[in-house]
Amino acid sequence: MSKEESEQRWARKSLKEMISAVEKCVGKLNGSMEDLKEALDGVEGRIDNWKEQSRDYAKLSLNSTMDKVNELFNSHKDKLSDRNNALEAMMLALKEETMATVMALSTRIEELERELALVCGDKACTRCGQFLEEDGQCPKGIVDDMIKVNTASMFLTDIELLWWQGRTTNKRQCEIGMWQEFQCKLKG
Repeated sequence: MSKEESEQRWARKSLKEMISAVEKCVGKLNGSMEDLKEALDGVEGRIDNWKEQSRDYAKLSLNSTMDKVNELFNSHKDKLSDRNNALEAMMLALKEETMATVMALSTRIEELERELALVCGDKACTRCGQFLEEDGQCPKGIVDDMIKVNTASMFLTDIELLWWQGRTTNKRQCEIGMWQEFQCKLKG
């Protein structure tokens, strides 16, 4: 065997050894890749599990928060509803009280107006009757007190007009101006 053959054998042997070493490495690499795939599948499973747990925790947390917010909202709604009902009851009570007061005051005003009319009518009739009788101006045929009052007021109005006319004539002032002053003072 020549040196060349031995070198070729040696090269073949080393090539075979290298191929076998590479095949061993590839086998180990394939095993490592399978281990890595299993580990990666495990990590992905854990990530999916963590996502589900996170989602469940978030749902639970949001549901808990939502329940608290709903309780608070319902509590405030109930309180406001109670206050509204209380205010409505107070308004109805005040309205009824006001209506009762108005009715009582209306009744009292009507009573006082009737009393005033009776008192004023009686006093006016009595005074006018006394005045006319003292003055001798009362006609003997008038029996009704109200007619006496009307007659007396017309009589007094005529006297006042004559007095004012005489005053305006004496002072040489405008009769209309003085008459208007008289009307203003009489009405005011």
